[in-house]
Amino acid sequence: MASPSSPPARVPDAAPDPGVIGGLSTLDRLLPVWIGFAMAAGLLLGRLVPGLDTALEAVQVGGISLPIALGLLLMMYPVLAKVRYDRLGTVTGDRRLLISSLVLNWVLGPALMFALAWVFLPDLPAYRTGLIIVGLARCIAMVLIWNDLACGHREAAAVLVAINSVFQVVAFAALGWFYLEILPGWLGLGEGTALEVSAWDIAQSVLVFLGVPLAAGYLSRRLGERARGRDWYETRFLPKVGPIALYGLLFTIVILFALQGDTITSRPGDVARIAWPLLAYFLLMWGGSFLAGRVIGLPYDRTATLAFTAAGNNFELAIAVAVGVFGVTSGQALAGVVGPLIEVPVLVALVYVSLAGRRLFTTTPKGSVHV
Repeated sequence: MASPSSPPARVPDAAPDPGVIGGLSTLDRLLPVWIGFAMAAGLLLGRLVPGLDTALEAVQVGGISLPIALGLLLMMYPVLAKVRYDRLGTVTGDRRLLISSLVLNWVLGPALMFALAWVFLPDLPAYRTGLIIVGLARCIAMVLIWNDLACGHREAAAVLVAINSVFQVVAFAALGWFYLEILPGWLGLGEGTALEVSAWDIAQSVLVFLGVPLAAGYLSRRLGERARGRDWYETRFLPKVGPIALYGLLFTIVILFALQGDTITSRPGDVARIAWPLLAYFLLMWGGSFLAGRVIGLPYDRTATLAFTAAGNNFELAIAVAVGVFGVTSGQALAGVVGPLIEVPVLVALVYVSLAGRRLFTTTPKGSVHV
């Protein structure tokens, strides 16, 4: 695994090194420790510093938390600066990857979260609704970090995240209406729950959390290569900006958990109830997607990208929608907050599982297109 501090090596066409995990740097091997410290620090700050969550929530524009936005921008920019935008065409021509991603993200993902929410939380409608909202918010931000750490295909990740962002704007409200109002009635599960959220609010979130770092990364590569050449850009510039991604990731985690530290630590029983369906969701989505990539003949790097983009969720959007529609103290908002509490450590662990799984891809699958 390559840390955000340096560009990870591309996955070769030949058999990967089976000792890849043992060869990780000390920083890479201790990444879960740094993330664990960041989560604990955020929870403690939110619990011990009076008024911190209120102060952080007050620093926002248009309903978007500026501290979280800053952290995500710092986290995503180096990753998007590494993307070779002249190679995106080879990804858009891979129909197996694109169709699989659309089905996993917009058909199976929401349906699976709906099923798990009803199975695990039949008696807790507020938490159930919050989980369904999490399932509808497909990941467009932090997934880039997990993909990069797992040596996934950067260009493929950029394309799939862009597709998710478009579908998020046009389909989020419609899917919310279907899963929260219509489907429960069809299945005889009781009255549905209305979810009113505007496409503009979703588009605004997409623009801030993806549009800004994507534009910055694209311009960095175009202008940097034009001025100094590709060799300088990739051997001199990228190693210098790479560490920013790690700092941004840890900063985002601290701020996110500081905002909700008091809520999470004061309701451990409710957090545990919400955690079980989330844990099942992340494991099933990632494992199923990884297996699907292997079955349809994708190479390792694209399979890893498919798995992480399918398993991750846009917790920023899910929390914003839950708070905006149901209130900051609602059960729906708590379910959204617990999302990253489970997602972050689980997907970090799956990075290591993914790297270990590279040995399953010993040859270049017939008909695959490498970049």
